[in-house]
Amino acid sequence: MDKSPDAFRTISEVADDLDVPQHVLRFWETRFNHIKPLKRGGGRRYYRPDDVELLKGIRHLLYGEGYTIKGVQRILKEEGVRFVQGIGRGEQTLAELHPEGDVVHLDEDRSAPGSSSPEEGGLALASPRELSREALQELQGVLQELYECDRVLASLRSSGEVAVVE
Repeated sequence: MDKSPDAFRTISEVADDLDVPQHVLRFWETRFNHIKPLKRGGGRRYYRPDDVELLKGIRHLLYGEGYTIKGVQRILKEEGVRFVQGIGRGEQTLAELHPEGDVVHLDEDRSAPGSSSPEEGGLALASPRELSREALQELQGVLQELYECDRVLASLRSSGEVAVVE
């Protein structure tokens, strides 16, 4: 039996609905302070319908439009949660942010740190529009895993379990 549209969802239901692993949703909670599921006994998360719409909007911006986490944070700050929820519902588009049609997908938020132009021997980055949806999702997944590895390593370093080699 399907739940009411107003019912709260578990992390597994939301992860299945968005086609992302549960750890990605937990990671997004650490990067987007607007995501605040209710937590009950044992830390079990329950997402409200507004939370799910926000997550759908964030997912679309990250995976569908090729924004970085920093870029989505900027959109949330400048346009607000309701705008990103509207993207999640399919009611808002990025064209509303850039009606003149000059949406730039590779800006300072999307380039590799320290990268330079291809002419200078730097990394040539393709526009997210030039990548297949599957390739973009795979790259985003790899990036999420790297962030998680960095978090785990930082935790181990601070606890003294891993030596820092310079």
